[in-house]
Amino acid sequence: MTDLHELDAHDQADLLTRRVVSAVELVSHHLDRADRLGPDLGAFVTLTPDRALRAAHDADRRRAAGEVPIFCGVPTAFKDLTPTAGVRTTMGSALLADAVPDTDAHVVRLVEQAGFVSLGKTNTPEFGLSSYTDNDVVGPAATPWDPSRNAGGSSGGAAAAVAAGLVPLAAGSDGGGSIRIPASCCGVVGFKPSRGRVSPGPAGSDWNGLAGDGPLARTVRDAAALLDVLAVRQVGDARGLPDPPTPFASCVDRDPGRLRIARWSQPYLPGIETDPAVVAVWEDAGRLLAALGHDVVDVPNPFPAELEPQFNVVWSSGMAAAPIPDEAAPMLRANTRYWRERGGRATAAELAAAMQFLDLTTRGVMTGLADFDAFLTPTLAMPPQPHAWFTESGDPAEDHRRELMFTPFTAVYNMAGVPAASLPLGSVDGLPVGVMLATHAGHDAELFSLLGQVEAAAPWAGRRPG
Repeated sequence: MTDLHELDAHDQADLLTRRVVSAVELVSHHLDRADRLGPDLGAFVTLTPDRALRAAHDADRRRAAGEVPIFCGVPTAFKDLTPTAGVRTTMGSALLADAVPDTDAHVVRLVEQAGFVSLGKTNTPEFGLSSYTDNDVVGPAATPWDPSRNAGGSSGGAAAAVAAGLVPLAAGSDGGGSIRIPASCCGVVGFKPSRGRVSPGPAGSDWNGLAGDGPLARTVRDAAALLDVLAVRQVGDARGLPDPPTPFASCVDRDPGRLRIARWSQPYLPGIETDPAVVAVWEDAGRLLAALGHDVVDVPNPFPAELEPQFNVVWSSGMAAAPIPDEAAPMLRANTRYWRERGGRATAAELAAAMQFLDLTTRGVMTGLADFDAFLTPTLAMPPQPHAWFTESGDPAEDHRRELMFTPFTAVYNMAGVPAASLPLGSVDGLPVGVMLATHAGHDAELFSLLGQVEAAAPWAGRRPG
């Protein structure tokens, strides 16, 4: 019999519906794995077993009483950046090691209303600032394929937990690649929705339009189903998109038709090269798409290098605006202080100019790509890297340079506000390597149809670390 943790959320829900297993048994099984395997992977900052078992008992009572949501009793977890009422939420910072919010993010409320049971809070770098996961609270998150290598960031704990079968799926957040980067490092599916698809409220803000929540899962259908749960417009949302006419999960098995797909493998930043082994995985993905009947066209990378410094103005200004007293700054990690100090030097006029530049430039790029239905690139320029590789110099500026070398493909889609996903289509020396598919703003459903077609043609769910 297949172990419970090897099943995706849909199959776990089916077992619950057929009374093959109880929610208490299912949650207990995953809690045991999280307790045994989670520490070596740095997957969780905080486990909440008592809270989870109470929710599981409640799920069993609800199922016995009658009709319940399909995923009632299925385990999940929340990223430690996501406010969760009554549960320690550190944001990966020693400054907030004992912080306990009194209000849930809409994401938490929606996921729990759908019946999912959270096991706790997954690891993230301090304030989600980096493309690798490490902090002064619990340390680094590792990819289960090789624990000496980082899980990627900033949703590294969530991706590691999903890949290792500690939970079947989890919500992450993505402001520059923070869902897709760890998805690639950990060999799972990571989906960044269109700007405005998921509400940041009630306490969060999407002031710069870069960040948003989205799913990490082992299968496309699970990712689509979790986005269906998350994508509910809330009162006060300024950027909210209309509800899709059909659930995203129903689009996974829909024929996408013949698409015109632009592809490029060179980063938009000068002096950065994509690892040839990563390019080989991307080439295989291009051949697969062509074999599926799509028109795959090579184009130069359409995003200009001038985006990067303007992105940095916006990124660093957000950190500079965080309500951290100067006397507490020495408790921050060097990388966080680097971004805080850099942002503090930007004027209001420079921030406004940077935001306008990102908007106008990416709008022009996407207009130039209007004749294409989707875009194919590597997710990362390198396979997963050792934990110390990012910070071994001790110089935060060098840390930043290495992050650009590692992930020069993802942030442009945050700037453009379009949906993008990493799929675990390849490997290099036993380490997972993702490829990224993206499309135009608001076309999340169409992207899920393409992702589902690719998964059906080259399934990966049976590949497990270890």
